[in-house]
Amino acid sequence: MHIELQQAMQHLVSEQSLNLKEVSRFTPVDFRLGIQWLVAQDQPDLAQALAEAGLALYPLSEDILAISGLLAITREDWPLAVEILQDLVSIQVDRVQPMTYQMLARALACNLDVAEAHQVLETALQKWPNDATLIQERNAMAAAVQDAMPASTLTN
Repeated sequence: MHIELQQAMQHLVSEQSLNLKEVSRFTPVDFRLGIQWLVAQDQPDLAQALAEAGLALYPLSEDILAISGLLAITREDWPLAVEILQDLVSIQVDRVQPMTYQMLARALACNLDVAEAHQVLETALQKWPNDATLIQERNAMAAAVQDAMPASTLTN
């Protein structure tokens, strides 16, 4: 992280507030690095504020969408994670990586949209049929659904 960005992040932590004018000069990569630094400094609320500022300034930035989606997952803000990761998928189209699909599927499942989570994994496995992480996620999700079903449902 370059010195100007580091100083801005330290100022953000000391003031506990975000100056939009100050951060508006930074690039999407700077936002990603700043968010990562704030998370490492155990400043999740400031990291979220910086993510929101980054999304406002660069709504189509894959860097900011990816880190913001990951941040939303770590904060267990499932609706926000789903929204951000769906935006990332729609921007990346044919360049979506398996991890992005996995994160989206997990966020959907945690947001209690299990059917859509399964659909995301099936779409991902069509593109990445041998990806061990996606296969493992699908199996874990199927097992979780089976474990959640009442025993009487399974025996009838």
